[in-house]
Amino acid sequence: MTICLCPGIHAPQLTREFAAAIGLSAPKVAPGSPFAIADLLSFLDGAIASTEPLTFIAFSAGVVGAIGAAPLWQQRGGIVRSLLAFDGWGVPLAGTYPQHRFSHDRFTAWSSTLLGAGDDLFFCDPPVPHLDLWRSPHTARGWHVPRPGWHHRTTAADLTRSLLARYGENLN
Repeated sequence: MTICLCPGIHAPQLTREFAAAIGLSAPKVAPGSPFAIADLLSFLDGAIASTEPLTFIAFSAGVVGAIGAAPLWQQRGGIVRSLLAFDGWGVPLAGTYPQHRFSHDRFTAWSSTLLGAGDDLFFCDPPVPHLDLWRSPHTARGWHVPRPGWHHRTTAADLTRSLLARYGENLN
């Protein structure tokens, strides 16, 4: 499986810190504007084979690009394994693949579910600053809510690794 990180509008160092905290050794990192869906598709065309299952991990504005590119990638014959959307507030989730929302606070998680909760969600408790969810997912503690009425305490990093393992990614 290939992992494509779709960062938001922030210093590239934050994405490197995210990858290190999760244990990603060689993720593909989408270049350019997080809103440029055509550029993201062009990048994917040159970076991976369409037969290779793809997981998008996107942050903030990068969720816009990932949610726009995923169905187009599928139309081209590509396989989208899953989407992990970090603080994609205001971005509707829709698609034929598993989707997971991560939010820096409870309000963002709740209000984002109005546009599609995905398969499950995570929210930080106590809340963390928006950029800290991406920079330091290993310190972002909160609640994983796999379905209404169920929840358990974890970190954004641990849940990310668990989801990646579910979809066949071995980080060891």
